[in-house]
Amino acid sequence: MILTRFFFDYGPMNREENERTAGRIRINRFLAMSSVSSRRKAEELIRDGKVAVNGRRISDLATTVDPFRDRVTVRGKPVSPAQRHVYLVLNKPKDTITTMKDERGRKTVLGLVRTRERVYPVGRLDRNTTGVLLFTNDGEFANRLMHPRYGIPKSYKVTCDRAVTRIHLEKLRGGLSLEGKRTAPAEVIVLPGGKGKVIGMVLHEGRNRQVRRMFEAMGYGVVKLERVAYGPVTKEGMARGEVRRLTRSEVQTLREMVGMKEEWE
Repeated sequence: MILTRFFFDYGPMNREENERTAGRIRINRFLAMSSVSSRRKAEELIRDGKVAVNGRRISDLATTVDPFRDRVTVRGKPVSPAQRHVYLVLNKPKDTITTMKDERGRKTVLGLVRTRERVYPVGRLDRNTTGVLLFTNDGEFANRLMHPRYGIPKSYKVTCDRAVTRIHLEKLRGGLSLEGKRTAPAEVIVLPGGKGKVIGMVLHEGRNRQVRRMFEAMGYGVVKLERVAYGPVTKEGMARGEVRRLTRSEVQTLREMVGMKEEWE
């Protein structure tokens, strides 16, 4: 059970990985590696005749390319392979927006993530929700992590404005209706020392503002919300606002959880 451990570098490519990347790979994988799209979307682009290799449109999904020699374009625009895949975690502070750029000049999470590679957040956290937020330039990996099919567990510490009753705890565990659609069952415990107001919760889905909406639907105000883990990745030992690279073990575990094990070994 995930809640039993609720609270408690991956570096540059090595030579073997570089040699493998330098070989020919399927075009849909190349597009995913380059953060153009997921593999499934890449296949649609190929079937629609929007992908060309060395100036020739392709339609065969089995087409392979050399990432460093062939010229690949999508809708006429050249595609370059990502220099290397980057996997990061931010211990997100309050008052930061999960967006690439904010037209109102508010602080964004990308202002805290300094890397030469262009990375994107995996999903979102509300402005005042803190904790674990992943970033990567691996498009296929990110899309799978967010896809409901894989049900990646996301763990939260929720502080409410009053003690949560036993009846409402059972409702959270069994699922409740939000805008006519029932939530999936959640793992829920009352955390010690919080006078019944502090709840540990694990979700296997990711609807917009889901945790807050679930408690608000039962009449509670959420005073504080923190994501403490995303799958195996935690914020343990990280200061608020700190960024670190995922360990190789963390990346490996996440990839296995979304069925990508064979591409990492």
